[in-house]
Amino acid sequence: MGMWMLLKGSFEKNLVSDLGLTADEAKTVRISAKKKYRSIIEKLPEFEKGDRFKTNIVNCAMLISFLSNLPQKPEVPSVTRYYEDSMTIPFLKKMCRKSGKNKFSEKDIASMKATAKLKAADRNPYSWNMDYIPYEDGSGYEARFFKCGICTLMKEYDLYEYVPAMCHLDYVMSDLGGASNFVREYTLASGGPYCDCGYKKKV
Repeated sequence: MGMWMLLKGSFEKNLVSDLGLTADEAKTVRISAKKKYRSIIEKLPEFEKGDRFKTNIVNCAMLISFLSNLPQKPEVPSVTRYYEDSMTIPFLKKMCRKSGKNKFSEKDIASMKATAKLKAADRNPYSWNMDYIPYEDGSGYEARFFKCGICTLMKEYDLYEYVPAMCHLDYVMSDLGGASNFVREYTLASGGPYCDCGYKKKV
């Protein structure tokens, strides 16, 4: 429940600022969301050692737990704003900046290659499969995803339409890291053949 303790305040507060709930309504949603979050997490399988995407699925569970308890269904743009505001708390901004300092380092590249080799989604439908594709001109790399745990989990809870709201955070996190420009052409959620997450070095 560590992620719940870290994010519950921002997810509750932004129900008011971004989705128009009253403070009392937001509190009621948060109380119900805690039970939902615990239920989702308990049903997930163990993630393999070295699977870097465990946090992603936990964040997805967080969003599902709140969306599932709203009094009415919001529009995708509103949820996109809500998720960004709820995730970009000071602690996570600091983590992004710290991660950005090591972007494109030997350790970062080795981690991406290891993740591509792991292909964890072959054994865990809530994880990801990806290829690591370095740009020929040395300007960065692409992580090309063929299986997505977020897509799987959001489908199960009939919230698949909100996957793009989570995908948008890739751009935000890249900006916060300060080392790369994030580029993308396709997403699985929009019917693309894969998700191409490109990281180009800032010059």
